[in-house]
Amino acid sequence: MILAGDIGGTKTWLALFEQQGGQLRMTQQQQFASRRYSNLPAVIDAFLQNRPHQAISAACFGVAGAVIDGHCRTTNLAWEISQQQLSAHLSTPDTRLINDLAAMAFGMLHLPAEDFVELNAGAMLPSANRAVIAAGTGLGEALLLNDGEHFHPVATEGGHCDFAPVNAQQDALLVWLRQRYPEHVSVERIVCGSGIEHLYDFLRDSGFARAAIDLDALPAGSDRAAAISACALQKQDALCVETLRLFLEIYAAEAGNLALKSLALGGVYLGGGIAPKILPAIDQQQFMANFCRKGRFSDMLRKIPLKIATNAQTGLIGAAYYAAEPSHRSE
Repeated sequence: MILAGDIGGTKTWLALFEQQGGQLRMTQQQQFASRRYSNLPAVIDAFLQNRPHQAISAACFGVAGAVIDGHCRTTNLAWEISQQQLSAHLSTPDTRLINDLAAMAFGMLHLPAEDFVELNAGAMLPSANRAVIAAGTGLGEALLLNDGEHFHPVATEGGHCDFAPVNAQQDALLVWLRQRYPEHVSVERIVCGSGIEHLYDFLRDSGFARAAIDLDALPAGSDRAAAISACALQKQDALCVETLRLFLEIYAAEAGNLALKSLALGGVYLGGGIAPKILPAIDQQQFMANFCRKGRFSDMLRKIPLKIATNAQTGLIGAAYYAAEPSHRSE
């Protein structure tokens, strides 16, 4: 039995998989609120306490943060995670700790076609690199490097690169964000859940339109970004509609940046929880236009397939297949 985990700043998913031939089948899964636990082993214990007879042969955990020498301090969660400690806790030598976007990227290779929404049905080059960008609690980016025979997931912290405005409105946004984050304005400050809130507040403060909903009246602990997105999808408020439009404009531009940096001619996947929830707001032609607006390389980007993954368990699936790969377990 394989234990797989997808550890995010908000939610942690754990699941058990069994091997059937060359495929894996998920047999059990459970979601946990990450911040209710002091560490990952505590979550694992909560998951396995009712499953005492499940022998774990291999395990892999995708975690939101940079994994260096088998250790990770999560970016949006106060956890210190060690691959060695996890292995000892599980009494399972074949235990791997990888970046959550590397796990998601690997999972993309194992999703059926119906789990994708095509934004650009281009001619995929099977031997070319691919890339993954995922907006959720934060902004994750990863690569799938192709050696001609296999894809190798490579983690990055590309979401923390500098935000680069492309028009006057975005210039003003950068100035506004610098007042709040004077040391560094990353693209993750915009292309994530809290980024939607930043965009809304920026547009409100700049006088774009009067707010039609009172976000301050929401109950304590409410998800402001979800409320803004829901209002935008219902087209009830010009401020919310513009927030989502600007969010998608910057998201598409950053996806294009990632395609250039990785030469992802084999395709770019959009993962994470936000894109599937706001599908009705995504104008395919406009998104592609913002993705491709790269001057002399615009024509090249127009030929790159661009897909939204709708399977919320992609990271879990990728972690499970990574654990099942002998070449990865022996690294």
